[in-house]
Amino acid sequence: SQYVSSGWLQQPTRAVFRRPRGEISWEQVVISLQTLMGHQLSVGGRTALELQGFAHYIPQSQKSIHLYCDGKLPSWIRKLPLDQEFVIHNRQRLLSQPAPKELPLSLDTPSEEGAVLEGGFSITQWGQWKWPLVMSTPERAVLELLDDVPKNETFHMADVLMEGLVNLSPRRMQILLEQTKSIKVKRLFFFFADRHQHKWLTHIKRKSIDLGSGKRMLVKGGKYDPVYRMTVPEEFMKGEDHSI
Repeated sequence: SQYVSSGWLQQPTRAVFRRPRGEISWEQVVISLQTLMGHQLSVGGRTALELQGFAHYIPQSQKSIHLYCDGKLPSWIRKLPLDQEFVIHNRQRLLSQPAPKELPLSLDTPSEEGAVLEGGFSITQWGQWKWPLVMSTPERAVLELLDDVPKNETFHMADVLMEGLVNLSPRRMQILLEQTKSIKVKRLFFFFADRHQHKWLTHIKRKSIDLGSGKRMLVKGGKYDPVYRMTVPEEFMKGEDHSI
């Protein structure tokens, strides 16, 4: 209480204290959770794609921050005075590989910046203090985004983002696709990938990826895609010629 009254500390919400360093940002919150509190969480999905420059033309960017973790996060993160809201996802539903733990607050060597880690994660440096921020690589992030289609992300959004992913790593993509638990996500990935025919697609070994059996109805009143056995919006089937 004395530190707060004297201005040495600020209390943005109950049970949370911080040094007075301007307005609080969502990045500071996530980095604190990752480094100081030891939560194994990562920035993923649409947010990770936005941060890596794949969605700069999409309106309302950075309004929702998508976080992926294994356990519960403190309830106070939703009470902070932020312009953004946190959307929490259960990582185990899609890809169970945990994010790095016991992160140092500063990276020891410049080579750690941008390094791709096991499980489809990378570390970037944020702010003037160059604090480490763990996020999904584009390969992992696109699968996380597809998991939200069509409930929270539209087919059009997924299609536009997939169109811009011209430099995905086929090796990393192969590993993640084989590990992905969701049949829907894997089918959607190939459905959109076939539409844009990026060069990396030819290096994906489809026979090693389980696409399951049976039909999936993703939208009502849509059109059935016989290749991936799912119902999609009709406008995405016009003139389509999928092949495996």
